[in-house]
Amino acid sequence: MGEDYVISFLSSEWNFNTLFSSIYIISFLLIGFKLNEPYKLLFAKSLACLLIIFFFIFHIIHFYQGTWSINTRLPLHLCAISHLIACLILFVPRQQLLFEILFYCGIVGGLQAILTPLIDEYTGGVFFYFDYYFSHSSIIAFPLYLYYVLKMKLTEYSWLKTFIFLNVLMILIMPLNFLIDSNFMYLSEPPNINHPLVSGEWPYYIIKWEFFVFLLLYFTYLIFNYRIFKN
Repeated sequence: MGEDYVISFLSSEWNFNTLFSSIYIISFLLIGFKLNEPYKLLFAKSLACLLIIFFFIFHIIHFYQGTWSINTRLPLHLCAISHLIACLILFVPRQQLLFEILFYCGIVGGLQAILTPLIDEYTGGVFFYFDYYFSHSSIIAFPLYLYYVLKMKLTEYSWLKTFIFLNVLMILIMPLNFLIDSNFMYLSEPPNINHPLVSGEWPYYIIKWEFFVFLLLYFTYLIFNYRIFKN
């Protein structure tokens, strides 16, 4: 089915991938700033369409290889949910709540994924390796683009709404994990990486993570509400 593939922090592979992920994120934003106004939204929609294509290719290849299973490939990890929101947000009405969820979950989750890379159930192949970095870099770049280029706003309690959303999601996914023997959102056991904030016995690492996420979401709001970082 596949094995977890961990990329060691500050290894040459980590340095190379982090550098090019950073270049991609910065380039995406810079292109957006340079575009004329009518093309800014079109450019964002182009990335959304590309993310949709990657989503389907990912699942089609796994189906073809026989490595797709309900307990490993459903898009129920937080970054996968952010990926889906990025695919849809510009094509649906009532975008505000989706934007706020994508902003916090995409940036925080995407950064975690790039800084502590773990490709779950990796079956090998260039596409899945590239998709990991492209998808996680995109869920950082996309909300930043919406915020800085398309001028979407964060409401005062956006961080708290996102925290509530995450807990509702946890309440829904945790029993599903036990039902189908899965580990979505790492709610059954911690990820297979050396990370002090998501380590320990179940459920204590989840409780520790709750406090950390609460503070992280709030500090993220404060950082982007500071005048230097405001759009």
